[in-house]
Amino acid sequence: MPTPDPATPGTATTGTAAATTRTAGSTPAAAPAEQLRTSPRTRRFTSRPGVAVAALTALLPLAAACSSTAKGAADPAAAGPPKAGGTLTLAVPYGPTCLDPHQGQADALFSRAVLDSLVWQDEKGAIHPWLAKSWKISDDQRTYTFVLRPGVTFSDGTPFDAAAVKANLDHVVAPATKSAGAAQLIENYRSATVVDDHTVEVTLAAPASSFLSGLASPGLGIESPATLTGDPKALCSKIVGTGPFTSAAGFTPQQGISYQRRDGYAWAPEGAANQGPAHLDGLTVRVVPENSSRLGALTSGQADAASAIAPVNVAKLKSDAGFAVQSAVAPGVPFSYNPNTEKGALSDVRLRKALRAGIDWPLIVEKLYFGVYPAAQGPLSPTTPGYSKAVADQYRYDPAASAALLDEAGWTARDAENYRTKDGRRLTLDFLYVGDYFGPHVALATQIQAAAKQLGIELRNQNLDAGSYVKRVLAGDYDLLNSSNNNFSPDGLRLIFGSSHIPTTKIDNNAARYHDAGVDTKLAEALAAGDPQKQNSLYAEVQQKVTDDAAILPLFNNAYVLGRSAKVHGVVFEQQSFPNFADAWLSQ
Repeated sequence: MPTPDPATPGTATTGTAAATTRTAGSTPAAAPAEQLRTSPRTRRFTSRPGVAVAALTALLPLAAACSSTAKGAADPAAAGPPKAGGTLTLAVPYGPTCLDPHQGQADALFSRAVLDSLVWQDEKGAIHPWLAKSWKISDDQRTYTFVLRPGVTFSDGTPFDAAAVKANLDHVVAPATKSAGAAQLIENYRSATVVDDHTVEVTLAAPASSFLSGLASPGLGIESPATLTGDPKALCSKIVGTGPFTSAAGFTPQQGISYQRRDGYAWAPEGAANQGPAHLDGLTVRVVPENSSRLGALTSGQADAASAIAPVNVAKLKSDAGFAVQSAVAPGVPFSYNPNTEKGALSDVRLRKALRAGIDWPLIVEKLYFGVYPAAQGPLSPTTPGYSKAVADQYRYDPAASAALLDEAGWTARDAENYRTKDGRRLTLDFLYVGDYFGPHVALATQIQAAAKQLGIELRNQNLDAGSYVKRVLAGDYDLLNSSNNNFSPDGLRLIFGSSHIPTTKIDNNAARYHDAGVDTKLAEALAAGDPQKQNSLYAEVQQKVTDDAAILPLFNNAYVLGRSAKVHGVVFEQQSFPNFADAWLSQ
């Protein structure tokens, strides 16, 4: 169901690259509020994170986009050699509920500064060495043998070795960790065996083509094993990794976090512009919830950069020579409305198709977000490996076709308020949301409600507290929910449309409660396939099927929007669309 606000892509899967050998140079029973906090991957979007409810992968759109070390487009304005020194101040709309990405909905921006990953994934989905310098995959695709980079240490002085890799993977899947997002990235993980100090063998319960992309995600950043055996709550404020920055004080809720450059850092991912220590002396991230205050901090010089710039302010900021705007469209499942296909009025596919065709979704998105968030035309964002543009035409605005479908479904009569009726019942749909998280998109919901009324459909927008929301979601007592899923792998389709992810006893991602045996089979085959071409073919078939069934009503592709001073250079975006400052530097 829904998740956080789009301005924060964080826990996401990455691509689906698979190979026999890779070397350098080659290519819930939880309380309701807790369930909302720890839902899987998301991210994110406009002003503050949305409720993560598994399918909650993204309640709101990503309003700010960041990037990471060597993957996204480099800063086009950077001129001259990088300069060392200085502290960059970044204003963000909110901080993570927990700094530890293993536990839940951590913001990748916060964890990536400290944590490196075993591998990294480029914008085309190919997997490259990082802390693992090479790996081999067994013929049955169930065993991955990683050879680790020598000489790497955690900032607490402990060595990075095979035992550390095992400790981290075991920590992610341990019941005590109560992981939501990270555990889903490697849900086929069974065990890890230390072969020697620099070799670790990882065994999967079943083939998983998305396994390497999961390892590349910030959600599986490698932490010092010395920190993993204590109180999990301690990791929510302070984490220790092998990354280019450290944080002595850790994260303070409602305030932020300060990072210091780690001298001696020398193991950036292959392809990173900066292979040594960070150029910056430090990075200070301040939590500034209000859009206007964040923008004001940037334009007044109190901050060097600000994320989640409100769409209404983007054009003006771009026109000022003293500033620049960088953005990245997030991969994964777009910010969408999810129709309940299991029960209620929208269990009739004709009504779902009528709703899809009868509302001019792109026009609403354009008017509200000024083109900052591109309108979506399919169940995947075009920046996702395996995206199929073949379904785009089925998402066109066609009010005549919509009216014919509603008539065909028997909703032909009208009541005194001009709403369609059938057997004396008004055509009424309930859209549920949690106001604390969905706030930035209330105007969007209001516009959709007005458009539905023109079709003769009464759409009731219901703002619930977290507990009531969870109760109704688990009971399937709704017609529409919103969600998105920041995921650099088309395997995100399995989380959103796989029948095993229908929320029943715990919040999960399949908000449409969609169950199709053929789709389940194709998703399983794609996960087991070692051939990327076969994977993409299967994922294309899934995209076509869920589109034919109108199992999703996509609105816009999440995007991360970063405003920065012209003196800030070297900021790039990772595949999951969040900024990384390892290569950043400040000019005078």
